[in-house]
Amino acid sequence: MASDPAQKPAILVLAPMPAAPVSAGNRRRLAATCEALTRGGFAIDLAYYAHEDQIYRRFGQHPPTDLAAMERTFRNVFLIEARTVIPLKTRSNAFGIDEWCPDEVGDFVAWYFSAYPATGAALVNYVFLSRALERVPPGVLRLIDTHDRFAGRQTQYRPFRAEPNFFYTDAAGEAAGLSRADIVLAIQAAEAGSFADLTDSRVLLLPPHFPARKPFAVPERVARIGFLGHGNDPNLFSIGRFIRAWREGWTADRPELVIAGEICRSLPGVEGPGVQLLGYLDRLEDFYAQADVVVAPMLMGSGLKMKVGEALSFGRPVIGTEIGLEGFEPVEAAHRCRDAEAVKAAVLAVSQDADALARLTRASEALFTRYAETALAAEAELIGLLRAHEQGRASPSPRMRGEGRDDHRTRVYPSSDLSCPSRASPTWDVGATSGSEGEGADQREPPSSTPPHHRLPARSADGEVGIPLSPRAGRGGAKPEADGARVFRGGGLVLTVETSTRSLPAADPDLGVLIATERRPGRGMAEVYAPQRQRWFARAEASAAGNPPDLGALDVTLAPEWVRDRTLPSATRAALARAFARMQVDWETEGRIVGQAKDRIEIETLLPGVLVNGTHPAAAFLIAGEGACELLLERVTPLHRRGAFAYTDRTGRLPAPLPVTLSLRGAVPSSGGALLFLTDDGIGRIALPEVSAP
Repeated sequence: MASDPAQKPAILVLAPMPAAPVSAGNRRRLAATCEALTRGGFAIDLAYYAHEDQIYRRFGQHPPTDLAAMERTFRNVFLIEARTVIPLKTRSNAFGIDEWCPDEVGDFVAWYFSAYPATGAALVNYVFLSRALERVPPGVLRLIDTHDRFAGRQTQYRPFRAEPNFFYTDAAGEAAGLSRADIVLAIQAAEAGSFADLTDSRVLLLPPHFPARKPFAVPERVARIGFLGHGNDPNLFSIGRFIRAWREGWTADRPELVIAGEICRSLPGVEGPGVQLLGYLDRLEDFYAQADVVVAPMLMGSGLKMKVGEALSFGRPVIGTEIGLEGFEPVEAAHRCRDAEAVKAAVLAVSQDADALARLTRASEALFTRYAETALAAEAELIGLLRAHEQGRASPSPRMRGEGRDDHRTRVYPSSDLSCPSRASPTWDVGATSGSEGEGADQREPPSSTPPHHRLPARSADGEVGIPLSPRAGRGGAKPEADGARVFRGGGLVLTVETSTRSLPAADPDLGVLIATERRPGRGMAEVYAPQRQRWFARAEASAAGNPPDLGALDVTLAPEWVRDRTLPSATRAALARAFARMQVDWETEGRIVGQAKDRIEIETLLPGVLVNGTHPAAAFLIAGEGACELLLERVTPLHRRGAFAYTDRTGRLPAPLPVTLSLRGAVPSSGGALLFLTDDGIGRIALPEVSAP
């Protein structure tokens, strides 16, 4: 195939998580799948539906998303705004299969194929985004990379007396989602068999390939054991149990447990004798250089534990539970421990017996070798199918979906022999290939005359995308730069706005703290899906001369600085509130001051129902005239009687408002104004009438 990405056949990859940085298992799976497709000669157009960005913001964190790195990696990168709130809980027994796939995702897919008609395949990550495949036109191969089995997933949480905060569904929902694909990719053999029982779509096993990074070598001794993970529930529940087991009876002559990754944020107070938190590390090498043995004491979860594959690729012996090594088909007892206590016992055994440590290392190496053979064989089969489809599309009479196919059976490697590397290996017959058409996009829609991507010229008459105007289109190594940065000063504030893909930094050593990021409304236009966004950075200035700028009715998401971090001086924060006073809000209402004394005021008003009960960190700024001041919210008191206040939900998705009294401490206003009421993922404005100073 062609070496120039512009000449390679393209695949649209749609994902609800970013491909960079690779800081979690699902991101590692996404990266591995894209790497396999790239090795197979395909160019990747990556569409990031910013689902994870929304979730991080809802929990008061800056999203760890690196759009600049993604642009350097893929042919094109698109950003789909997550404007619809993703429900993390359901009152039903399970989520409906489409509850996490809002209209904006399907709208993007329809636009993409009108702009890029030469793309021959669409791959969505997770079955809960399968609805988007209904907008794929006929003739385009449709794939789902499942990552996990979601039917009945909530039952894994019952032993922990907890509820999942990620997607789960029932068998009927999962079957409906899988049936929308021509090819279903399973990350491990047991799940491949399960999917084959649910759907007639072709099911392929595709374990991620982990290139060998370091050769295996028997450690001189076991001084440290390591665990690396993201802060999801399965990791937290599992490592929590293991920490308790490991600490019991720990003495200084035993190995120390070191934990790294984003999970460290969710483990406050666990450090002590025998346990050390390393935090988030930029380089995997830095972690594996400190761990003589890696543990995977997983007690719940599905899919395949990427942490195990990574540890093996770095030549580290692994000890874990059966769940921790599910999909690797282990045979060694130390790879099939029953629970956290059994993992602890296995660690202590190899730490005291050099021969046992050598056997564990050899068994881990053999496990990795068998797994790698299976992964490469599965990858070759998928690439062969994709190439055959491309050749069919290029023929004078291209086959449409489901036309002219052999009624071949789906190939899944049996779990008893995952080492089989070739097509001659044993297989299971698990169902015929689906020939359903699906809805597809409206083929009567004329091709767009505008460029399909903000950095690419308009399509030529043959419908092919032209050569990019800039190496920043993902085909070159140029460093992304801010376009047209502007600086505003006034009121002790220096505010810099740039247009860039620099989504990862929460602060800049020269520009200051990230304050806000542009949101782009609309759909079906190239500029809406371009990954560049305006970003505002702020820092304090000694001089308070002049007034803060009036930035107008901006549509933005706010950074954690406003509510959680509060690193800027109070005067600078007040100047920021004045600058952003007219930004677009999620809700707005009226209020009246019902009490004031010295530095305290009481405001009767309405709040969205979700903010009335429980604990919700918030920031409040009173905007009056040309000035602003920050007020401390001390209490929210529900009221039984609602005042005659107007209320507008500008998102159309917030729960009904409830009457409350806000108790705040700060400067007493001498004139009417507005109260900006900010939460982790919400912006509200409360209009206040004229008042008189006491």
